Amino acid sequence: MPSPSTLRLAIDIGGTFTDTVLANGDGRILATTKTATTPAEPALGALEGARHALTAAKAAWDDIGGFIHGTTLATNALIERRGARVGTITTEGFRDILEIAYERRYSQYAINLDKPDLIVPRTRAFTVGGRMNACGDELAPFDDDAVAALAGRLETDGIEAVAICLLHSYANPTHELRLREMLRATLPGLVISVSHEVSPEAREFDRLCTTIANAYIQPLMSRYLADFETRFRAEGLACPILMMTASGGMTTLETAARLPVRLVESGPAGGAILAARLARETGKGKVLSFDMGGTTAKLCLIDGSRPQTARKFEIARAERFIKGSGMPVRIPVIEMIEIGAGGGSIANVDRLGRIRVGPQSAGADPGPAAFGNGGKEPTVTDADIVQGLIAPDGFADSRINMNPDAAKSVLKRNVGDVLGLDPDRAAFAVTEIVDENMANAGRMHAVDSGRLLDDRAMIAIGGNGPLHATRLARRTRVRTVVVPRHPGVGSAVGFLHAPVSFEIVRSRYTTLESLDVDAINRFFQDMAHEARAVVRSGAPDGSLTEHRVAFMRYHGQGHEIEVTVPPRDLEPSDADGLRNAFEAEYSRQFGRTVPDMKIEILNWAVHLASEVPDIDPAPAAAAPSAASPAGSRLILCDVTGEWREAAVYDRANLPNGARLSGPALITEPQTTTLVSADFDARVDEAGNIWMTRQDGALP
Repeated sequence: MPSPSTLRLAIDIGGTFTDTVLANGDGRILATTKTATTPAEPALGALEGARHALTAAKAAWDDIGGFIHGTTLATNALIERRGARVGTITTEGFRDILEIAYERRYSQYAINLDKPDLIVPRTRAFTVGGRMNACGDELAPFDDDAVAALAGRLETDGIEAVAICLLHSYANPTHELRLREMLRATLPGLVISVSHEVSPEAREFDRLCTTIANAYIQPLMSRYLADFETRFRAEGLACPILMMTASGGMTTLETAARLPVRLVESGPAGGAILAARLARETGKGKVLSFDMGGTTAKLCLIDGSRPQTARKFEIARAERFIKGSGMPVRIPVIEMIEIGAGGGSIANVDRLGRIRVGPQSAGADPGPAAFGNGGKEPTVTDADIVQGLIAPDGFADSRINMNPDAAKSVLKRNVGDVLGLDPDRAAFAVTEIVDENMANAGRMHAVDSGRLLDDRAMIAIGGNGPLHATRLARRTRVRTVVVPRHPGVGSAVGFLHAPVSFEIVRSRYTTLESLDVDAINRFFQDMAHEARAVVRSGAPDGSLTEHRVAFMRYHGQGHEIEVTVPPRDLEPSDADGLRNAFEAEYSRQFGRTVPDMKIEILNWAVHLASEVPDIDPAPAAAAPSAASPAGSRLILCDVTGEWREAAVYDRANLPNGARLSGPALITEPQTTTLVSADFDARVDEAGNIWMTRQDGALP
C-alpha cells in the first residue's frame, strides 16, 4: 500500500471521455483509466474514473496528496451558449462598444456575413456616469445617484450576471470597485465580473468581451466547482483540488470560481505541456503537438521545449479559419488551433455531394453508432472500426462493447448509398476527409505563426491521436512521429507536470525615451505581489520562478511584440537592452527593423510559477531487437486504399529497443497506434514509440 498522501491524481473531463491518471510522488504512473463523460453531471464520470484508478493501484482516498483537474465545461458552455443571462455596464457614452467592435467586417465582400455572437444584445447594455483618463486620473466623478435606478433595470430585465467594464479601469479601478460595492448591497444575488480583475488591459472591446465571457460562465462554473469538490470530499479526499488553466499552469478552486474564463481550453493545455516535456527529454527542438480526442483535434507548435503562447484567442468563430469572426477573449493561453475533428465527429454528405466531417459531434451521449447507445449517424470512430483499425474488444479498457455491424450500417446508409460507395470505401473517404481537415488546419496555423511543419517531429496523444498520426504526418510532410507512454490520457498526464502559476498582464503606456524605471519597478512589484498571493494559495512551500515581459511596438502600430524583461529592479541603462531585444525579435519576425522610429510599451506582464521537477537523465540506449507480433488483422491500408494484412502488437509486451515495420497496429487499453505502410517504428529506452517515414516514401 502507498504511504499516506504520496499519490497525485489528475482528471481531465473531455467532451466524450474522462481521463484519469494516478501517479506516485516520483512521477511513476500507477494507473490510468478512460471512462465515458457524463454531460449532465460531469463529476459522476470523474468519480467513476478515480475509483477505478484507486482500485487498480490498491490505494485509498487518503493516500492522495495532490489533485489536478481540467475540464472542457467552460469551453463548451461558451460555444454552446449555456451560460447566464448577462448584462453589461460601461461608461456613459460607450454603450455601443460591442456594436462598434473593431469597426470592420471580418470578410469584406461577404454579402450574407454572420456577425459574431457576443452574448449581450444592446437591450441589456447599460451605462453609468463617471470617467477616468488613460493615466488613471479622474475626469468626472462616479455617479452614485444613478446606481439605484440601474439596479432596478438589472432586476427587471432578469439579469443573472453583470460584466462591468468602465473606461480605463486598468489604470484606476476605483469606479469599478465602487459600482460593484453598491450593486452587491442592492442585489446580493447578482454575479459581478469587473474588467480590472478579469483583463486589466487597454482596448475596451477586447476587455469587455473577456469580462462578458467570465460573467457568462461564472454562475455555472461556481456551481460545478462547488459540486465537484463536495462529491470528492464525501468520498474521502482531503487534499486541495487545483484547476488547470489555459496558460498551462494550475490555480486554486477559489481563483477558478472567480476567474473561470481562465479555465477555457484548460484540458488541451495539458497535452501541450506533456509534449513540451517530452521535447526536452528527447532533445527535439521543434515539435508539433497533435492531440486528437473524441470531440476535437488540437495542434500546438513547440519550440525550444516551450509551447507557443498568446494573450488572445477567439471563441465560437462564425468562420472556422477567419480571424475576427468569433468573440475575442484576452487571457494568457497556450496557443493552439482546435477543430471539430475527433473520434465522435459526425460525417454526412451535403447537397453538393461532398463528404463533410464535423464540427458536430456525437459526444459521449449517444456517441458513435458502434457504441450501441442509440447513435444513428456515422462518426470517425465508426469509419476507423469498419477499416479494421480498432478492435471491437478491449476498447476503452473494455468498458464499451462495440458493434462493427452498426458502424457499417450507418456508413452505408448516410454516406455510401448517397455517393454510390460500399461501406468500406465510404469509411475510407470519411477518414481521408477528416485527416485532410486536420492537416489543413495545421498548415494554416504554421503559416499564421511564420513557421514550417516539415522540419518538426510530431508528438501524438489523445484517444485517437496515435491512430491518425502517420496519416496526418504524411499530409504535412512530417517525417517523425513520437507516441509517448499512456498517450490515450496524455492531457491528464500533462497536468502532473504543470506548475502552480498565475500571470498578470496590465496596461501602462510609456515610450523607451520617457521610461520611468522607478515607477515601472513599483508597477512590477504590485503585480508580482498579487500573482504571488494566488500561487502561494496553491503552492505554499518551495521557491518560485518569475518571468517578466514588456509588450512593445513601433509608434503607430496596432500590435505588440513580447520582449523579456530582467526579473529584477530596472535601471536607466536597461532601456538600451530593451531596445536591442525588441529590434532583434522584430527583425526575426519581419526580416528588418524600422530605423529612427519611436518605440512604445503598452503592456507589462508578470508570470510566477512553482518549480517543477527536473528532467531525469535519459536511460542507456536499448539494444535493437525484432518485435514479435501477437497476431494479425486485415486493415484497409491508408497508403494503397486496399485491404492488407497488418501485424498486431501489444504495447505492454514490446521491449525497449523493439523494431517493426508497417503496416502494423500497436494496441493498448486506451488507444491504438497505426504504423502506416510507409513508416517504420521503434521503441526507445524510455518506452516511447518513434515512427519514421521510410526514405523515398515521399519527397
